[in-house]
Amino acid sequence: MDKLILDKIFQAADLAFAVFDNEFNLIEANRRFRLFFPEANHRSGQTLADIVPESVGLEPALEEAFLSGKKKIVLPFVNRNISPKTTVYFTFVFFVAKRPDKRLYCVIRNVTREAELEQALVQKERELVVLQTLLDGFSPTGRHSLLGNSPSIKKIRQTIEKVARIPTTTILLQGESGTGKNLVARSIHTLAAQKEAPFVEINCAAIPETLLESELFGYERGAFTNAFTSRKGLIETADGGTLFLDEIGELPLKIQAKLLSFMETRRFRRLGSNQEKEVRLRLIAATNRDLRKMVDEGKFREDLLFRLFIVSVDLPPLRELDNDIVLIARHFVEIYNRRFKKKVKGFTAAAENKLLRHNWPGNVRELSNVIERAMIFSEGKYLDEEDLLITQKPPVKKETQWQLPPQGLSLEELERNLIFSAMEQADGNKSKAARLLGLSRDALRYRLEKYTGR
Repeated sequence: MDKLILDKIFQAADLAFAVFDNEFNLIEANRRFRLFFPEANHRSGQTLADIVPESVGLEPALEEAFLSGKKKIVLPFVNRNISPKTTVYFTFVFFVAKRPDKRLYCVIRNVTREAELEQALVQKERELVVLQTLLDGFSPTGRHSLLGNSPSIKKIRQTIEKVARIPTTTILLQGESGTGKNLVARSIHTLAAQKEAPFVEINCAAIPETLLESELFGYERGAFTNAFTSRKGLIETADGGTLFLDEIGELPLKIQAKLLSFMETRRFRRLGSNQEKEVRLRLIAATNRDLRKMVDEGKFREDLLFRLFIVSVDLPPLRELDNDIVLIARHFVEIYNRRFKKKVKGFTAAAENKLLRHNWPGNVRELSNVIERAMIFSEGKYLDEEDLLITQKPPVKKETQWQLPPQGLSLEELERNLIFSAMEQADGNKSKAARLLGLSRDALRYRLEKYTGR
């Protein structure tokens, strides 16, 4: 086919075309190629790497194509800034034609529109995630309520009422996995924020470290490969509302430093930008890990820990809530009645006793799963103990090395010393001290009042 006609065909299809030898030196290129890449000039001895630096590293695959003549190599979404405000994206297709001279042919297509559509789709998917988060947090009454009448739950409710009055206070929620830290965060947000204010949640353990920084702080177009457009981060999305950082103990040290800077100034920069942005939001963090121990191990910044400890809320494990366990279980029955269109009225006495005897290592999350399964298979008006598939594990008896001294001892003095020792080891945290002693928090508080008189 006439070369001029072939060039017109490529031009009509918005395709560029170039030929390289087996040393990747440019032999020839059509006008469209030189329009896209003005530096392309075979007379100056340019190579593929000179014209397309993104191809560096493809040499082994291209050499294999020369040997086999069958392999096709695609280099997608290579971008070029043709003006300060315009970026063009190309896809390169390399192949070796079955000819004696073994030349490498390269066809380049302008895919700017496809790249923009793909990025817009990704952006919409992320917006839907944020929207779903907002919908999950909505309740018809306009607020979230913590179920329970135990002293621990009442104290948490009182704390929530107080901190909700200060819209920018940083709060740290601590407790075992499944104790309802997410619900407490939403309750604080609902009490404090306007109806339209966003509640944005991110699980720091669920996002790879390489993506976490851009998810939090956002990025500008061209900040990294495939950053086709600028995008808000979750910090910016939460402006005027609440940012909930779940599992904050999993944050890498590098991002901990950036987060600390943001918490102190409420200012940040998107990746690839020199322009500072300022937001007003409440930051709530949650963890099931011992952050003080992580500081000692060099895994968590001490200055960030101090910044988080402005207000700390300890969530008790389910096993310490006594009759609240049954109250929460009845709440789940109501939820699954609506979801499964059933009319279960509650529990038999035997079922309630079984709920109260279990240790609940998975806390509220485990309780929810147990009730959901029971509701799926139950056909009666009440859930009985056979419906609740809970494996009751007897407490493990540990051999003690304590020996009573020949002269005897004061049991009251021993108990007093153990309690004060536990409080010292727990840095004054009553919930943690109670766990060390195998007591409920209320039982520990009773003994503290007994020995301190207050």
